[in-house]
Amino acid sequence: MRRITGFSGGVMAVALAACSSEDAPIKPEPVETEVPEELQQAPAPKPADGEAEDAAAEAQIGTPMEDRVAKIGLLNKRNNVSTDLEMKPGEAKRSDDVIVRVQACERTAPWEMPQETGAFVQVLVQDRSDNEFKTVHSGWLFKESPSLNVVEHPVYDVWVKDCEMRFPGEDASSATSSSDDDEDS
Repeated sequence: MRRITGFSGGVMAVALAACSSEDAPIKPEPVETEVPEELQQAPAPKPADGEAEDAAAEAQIGTPMEDRVAKIGLLNKRNNVSTDLEMKPGEAKRSDDVIVRVQACERTAPWEMPQETGAFVQVLVQDRSDNEFKTVHSGWLFKESPSLNVVEHPVYDVWVKDCEMRFPGEDASSATSSSDDDEDS
């Protein structure tokens, strides 16, 4: 059996002491701050007369867009902090140096197959060099197909967890997406 002595032995003892399981690691908490005024969501443009009737008819199919709630997952890959964001379409939330905006949230009706849940999401990240927010993603994200349209960023990962809405004749217990198999993802 070989005995470790000298400088390397001291380094190893310090390294092993740092790995002690007595002290649980402290998980950093995300810091929620305000979205800058210039990045607040502008009101949606009003549709033309013919389009307004079509939109009104479409809105009667399920919960009106303004009453839906999107559940979005946000992961900071640097410190492994995961945050769940609940937002209505048109809302934006800021956590540290990332802003997540939800423009729309949809899911297929219970009688349609395949069942899909999606949200139109915009992700803006503050650039460290000039403190300006840059858009890194603007598009639809789908819960059942996360690789279809991904947020490509080295620090942040964003995904859709759910879209709470109801359809006529649907009971309240199934008002969220019907696939519960990856609810904790």
